[in-house]
Amino acid sequence: MKRVISLTVNGKKYEIAVKTNQTLLEILRDEMGLTGTKEGCGEGDCGACAVLMDGKAVNSCLVLAVGASGRDIVTVEGLAKDEKIHPLQEAFVEHGAIQCGFCTPGMIISGKALLDRNHHPSEEETRLAISGNLCRCTGYQKIVESIMSAGEKTEEVANR
Repeated sequence: MKRVISLTVNGKKYEIAVKTNQTLLEILRDEMGLTGTKEGCGEGDCGACAVLMDGKAVNSCLVLAVGASGRDIVTVEGLAKDEKIHPLQEAFVEHGAIQCGFCTPGMIISGKALLDRNHHPSEEETRLAISGNLCRCTGYQKIVESIMSAGEKTEEVANR
């Protein structure tokens, strides 16, 4: 059984027919081709599928697509503006916070949600904000440094 839902993804409005048991992650990746959002554990433990839903970081593998109806969704692809990557994405590159890259979209989304609330987070606040994201490669330090560094660009981050 399918149901038509309306949602805004990366600033663009969509009406899409979804199965009532499909997750937001499945819709983003399989129906919309937004493969920046990764499928990791499928249980909400790894954070690879994090997206912003109405400004809050959520694991899209745990959100039924029908539950996202009427919501504003931002994926990692939606952070770039005018073909320029977001300052947080730039910081990840500058600080070498990307290794295999699998966790990177979720880490960036979690960092963006934090910086939207607090432009100058402490290291403890930053680590807490990404605590739902698993990384097997970096050891987290460069990720934390990247988020805190991007926070120093308060005006630029706030306006994106």
